[in-house]
Amino acid sequence: MKPIYSCRRLCDRKSAVCVSSEWLGCFVALALAMLRAFAAGEDAFYKLGPDSLPQEGVPRGKLIGPSTLPSEVFPGTQHTYWIYVPAQYDPKEPAALLVFNDGQAMIATNGDMRVPNVLDNLIWRREIPVMIAVFINPGRTPEQPEPNPKEWGDRTTNRPEEYNRLNDKYPRVIVDELMPVIKKQYNISPDPEMHAIAGTSSGAIAAFTVAWERPNQFRKVISIVGSFVNLRGGHVYPEKILESERKPIRIFMVDGVNDNRGPRRDAPYDPERDWHLQNVRMIEALTKKGYDVNYTWGIGLHGQKQGGAALPEMMRWLWRDYPRSSDPKNMVERSFREPAAVKEESQK
Repeated sequence: MKPIYSCRRLCDRKSAVCVSSEWLGCFVALALAMLRAFAAGEDAFYKLGPDSLPQEGVPRGKLIGPSTLPSEVFPGTQHTYWIYVPAQYDPKEPAALLVFNDGQAMIATNGDMRVPNVLDNLIWRREIPVMIAVFINPGRTPEQPEPNPKEWGDRTTNRPEEYNRLNDKYPRVIVDELMPVIKKQYNISPDPEMHAIAGTSSGAIAAFTVAWERPNQFRKVISIVGSFVNLRGGHVYPEKILESERKPIRIFMVDGVNDNRGPRRDAPYDPERDWHLQNVRMIEALTKKGYDVNYTWGIGLHGQKQGGAALPEMMRWLWRDYPRSSDPKNMVERSFREPAAVKEESQK
């Protein structure tokens, strides 16, 4: 096992007197390295459960794409997206809709989220409705690289401008540019209560902004380590929530006390850049205003480990009251949800 940090001998060999200032620097560096190693271990306690993994016998949906969506809202850019179609999707029956920002990270088969697996398992057990899911990347010009698991695009794409601004531009991308394309291909329920949007970090504040600006289209939100901080003014959301009429939004938020906490290099502590504090302020404002809100605080870092572990329960809570029969004689509702092809064959 390699040492976390090694210090060279900083002593005067003739006098055997250590140079105290250099030793102090060495010990400080060692202490910081140990703290980083300890902090990295906190996320290791969050493990994906069976609902996030492929299960034998569970019908698997199809992941279609990538496809490209040109943007007029952000001229010169395009958005790459994938569409998940569950095995139970029947074009004759309206489906719910889920949109996930930073799509490439959400569909990664070895990633922290593995959303298609969660959808397969929960739809099969009727814990959520049949839904079409769209995984969309931030916009980029044709010359810019596609975001990837190591670089989500903050330095290489339009992600900071699209996700962190409190305006209606990104909501227009989702509602006015993406949704018409999806609705042409799939039978999507027109009911906004059946539409959810989700994201992590800057993708989370972007998800909330879509619901905030267009509650007539999206009323369910998943926020994981949301960047409700002053990157582009997002720290003012608690005040906006308290000053505005309550909107029909249901939201589940996940964050950790080891999220980014405000210290910046060569600068004093800035509460407007404290991710966890700003998530707490969001919950306080939403609760005070009477929103349908749920949350969980853990010890996680600024990442998706905690959120990935919690995602199945977040989905169940968001869709806890979707229309379904509780009639004890309804054996369909008491059984697994069959793939559409099997269902159609059984009805012949």
